[in-house]
Parts: sequence; structure tokens; C-alpha cells
Amino acid sequence: DDLWPILQQAEGDRTAEEDFRSSAYMGMVRNLQRLGWLIPYLFGASPAICKSFVQDATTDLESFDATTFFYPNATSLRMGDIGYQNQQEEGTGLKANYDSLDAYTRSLTWAIETPCPQYEAIGVKVGGRYEQLNANVLQIENEYYSTVRPKQLTEWLEKPTLALRRRGVRYVELRSLDVNAFEPLGLGMEQIRFLETLMLHCLLSDSPRIAASERRAIDANQLLAAHRGREPRLMLTRNGDGLPLQQWAAEVLETMEPVAELLDGGAGGSHGESLALQRGKVRDPELTPSARLLREMRERGEGFFDLSYRLSAHYRQDFRGRELSAERQAVFRGAAEESRRRQEEIEAGDDVDFDTFLARYFAQGRPAS
Repeated sequence: DDLWPILQQAEGDRTAEEDFRSSAYMGMVRNLQRLGWLIPYLFGASPAICKSFVQDATTDLESFDATTFFYPNATSLRMGDIGYQNQQEEGTGLKANYDSLDAYTRSLTWAIETPCPQYEAIGVKVGGRYEQLNANVLQIENEYYSTVRPKQLTEWLEKPTLALRRRGVRYVELRSLDVNAFEPLGLGMEQIRFLETLMLHCLLSDSPRIAASERRAIDANQLLAAHRGREPRLMLTRNGDGLPLQQWAAEVLETMEPVAELLDGGAGGSHGESLALQRGKVRDPELTPSARLLREMRERGEGFFDLSYRLSAHYRQDFRGRELSAERQAVFRGAAEESRRRQEEIEAGDDVDFDTFLARYFAQGRPAS
């Protein structure tokens, strides 16, 4: 929070601080999308999937063994077209607009208030049972998947778009990280320090609006990095031209050096060390988590499910062997008691049926009739 007035003064901006902060955050979001392909390359850990995920669907995934599909050079199938995607974008005209906070909230509001023919065909309440909350392009804002989202803390039962309109952007949510199977917590300090450096770099860099052609390139680059990121001489698109992923990645990491030094208070700190580790992954794709995961599967003769289950069981046993301090146990007991008290309070005030509750929720922000 202390950064914003200093940054605003340095840039000579005279708008309200909340507006400046929101505008800066939206610029960060746009730049994180431009460089979004870098995260699955460096940290993707889902180059394979259990065959049960695909079931009977037609796929061009290759068979790793009797239980597992994969792509040989994939980094993050979760971020590819079989995973974390907005299928409802096809044919509905839905695409979030990141030009500004106002444009972003307007585009999502349009989606959650505009009927969609294929969802209308399903029906909302059929035979007294809710099949869906509504028949619109999006049912709620959080249904729109994205690699990064501007966020504001919501009040009780407040719609996320209204929270953003009323109080601006409070923080940015990065959603493109896979769980790192080789870290007990799913995330390591190396990653945290690098992401802190990357996000600050994206905040401080120029961030023009994203044109339609660049939007297509961003989506294509994301998919290529997810499905083929470790492929030698893989080409991405930047400013309309082809550029090797490794060359672009090396250039990005070099421009991040001053930010790492800023965070470390000089050269040779932990953020700089994390940056150096990522350079190693760019030079040698075999150092990436996705390559390491496939290598271990081959060496141990394991499918994706078996490897994941083995590591999960190991971490579970390790954590269960640790004891919480008395102070930490007291914190959790207090939180549980407060949760039960709040539950009783909510249930005691539950004086309307679900139809009425739903109508009131979706009516938020609309002019009174």
C-alpha cells in the first residue's frame, strides 16, 4: 500500500489514488497476459494426464502407458485446450476486455446479464429443480476462466463486479500456476520470488491496450507453450512476427534483472538467484518441472496417477507426523467456533426461499424499478 502514492507522484499522475491504483493494476494484468506463456514453460507440471480425464472423447494426445496420455514436449495440459479454458467463448461473443477497469467490469456484466440460446434450451428451473442459476452467457463472474484476474475483497454476498466498481482493484490473482508435484506445499520459494519479480516488472513496464490481433497471439502463445513448450525451436508470435520461445524468454529474464536487484536491495540476493535458476531452465528445457516429471515417470515405470498418488501419500505422511503448536491449535479452535457462530446467525436470518434469494442477488447494481 505504501508504494502507490510514491509511484503516483513519480509518474506525475493527479487522479484519485484508487483510480491510479486500478489503472496500474490493469496494466499489470495486460502485461502478465502478454508474458503468460512464460509461466507454464518455467513451472508447468502437467505434461500428462490420467486417461480417465478424457474417457471416450476423441483426442490427439499420445499414449504414455495403459493409464496415461501426454504430449512429449508439453508443459501444462491444464492450461491447454483440454483444461483451463472458456468453452463458452465459442459462438457467444464473450471476451473480457482489459483496456480499463470499467471496460473489464462492463464486459463481464454483459456476459452475466445476456441470455445465451444454448443455455436457454437447457432451462433454469425444470420440474422444480434448478439445472443452472440462469441461462446467460456466464452464470456468475467467477465462471470466467483467465490466467490472471483483477480482484477486490467482497462484502457479504456482494457481486465481484460491483466490488470492483465500488472500490477498485485491490490485488491481482495469478491463476496459471500448476501444483508443483515436487514441492510438499505445491509451491516453492524459488517460484514465489520469481513471480514477485515478474509481477512487479509487469506493473512498472509500459502496457498499451491489447488489440484484436495481439489478443489472438496471446491466446495462441499460451496454447503453444502449454502443449509444445519444450519443443526445440518452438516459435511464438510477438508484434506480428515469429520469435523462438527461448530467445524471447531470455530477453524477458534479462529485462527483469533491475527489478530483482531492487527487491533484493542489490545484486546477489534471493530474487536474483531465482532469476538465475529460471535462466537455466530456458537454456536447458530438461530442467523444467514438466520434463522432470516425465523423466521420473519413465525411470520408475509409473503413470501420471501413480506418480501423483505416491508423492501425495508421502507428503501426507510427512505432514501428519508434525505437531501444531498450542498457539496454532488455539487459533484454529477459535476460527472453528467463530465459523459455527456465524453459521447459526446466517441460518437464523434465512427468511426467504431460494428463488427470492437468487433474484435479489442478481438484482444487485441494477436501477430500482
